[in-house]
Amino acid sequence: MSNLLVIKAHPLTAKESRSVATLESFITSYKEHQPNSQVTVVDIFEEDIPEIDKALFEALGKANSNQELSTEQVAKLTRFNELTEQFVNADKIIIANALWNLNIPTRLKAWIDTVVVKGKTFKYSETGPVGLASDKKLLHIQSNGGSFHGSDPATQYIKTIFGFMGVTDIQHIFIEGVDHQPEKAEEIIAKAKNEAITLAKTF
Repeated sequence: MSNLLVIKAHPLTAKESRSVATLESFITSYKEHQPNSQVTVVDIFEEDIPEIDKALFEALGKANSNQELSTEQVAKLTRFNELTEQFVNADKIIIANALWNLNIPTRLKAWIDTVVVKGKTFKYSETGPVGLASDKKLLHIQSNGGSFHGSDPATQYIKTIFGFMGVTDIQHIFIEGVDHQPEKAEEIIAKAKNEAITLAKTF
């Protein structure tokens, strides 16, 4: 049985978000064609996603030196580690987000920081960093108001950071150009949904 980890990186619903609507089309098709796969959805705008800040650095420092942690520090580290292990145990990952000001949402960056962890998803060697997540595959679903064909900074970041962790099997579904061609909105969205439905059969 494979484990599919879905990262919903948009605060709105499928009725309001093109990326979430495409994601839901994928999940429905995936469950139909791969019923034995376990699907876990993490809504990063609803769930607790610890950010790397002063409090987390202090908690990590205390933990590494075997100092006593406060209740809040224990909770923060526990949740951080839960997200790391959830990613490590996943076979397949889907990230669905919109392109905001040419970049990913800040909450998505916070989640990514919980999974780029030395000793878990990468390590340093004499020749440089080595990714430890080469056994995983990633699908990135992104809605863009304009048309970038994968050249936008958000897509390039996703490719770079997951490549750093060793993930080379990365696929993309773009819902793009709706703001530039609103008269083709339904056609563009339908095309992306059909692509998602088809890909879900074999992903």
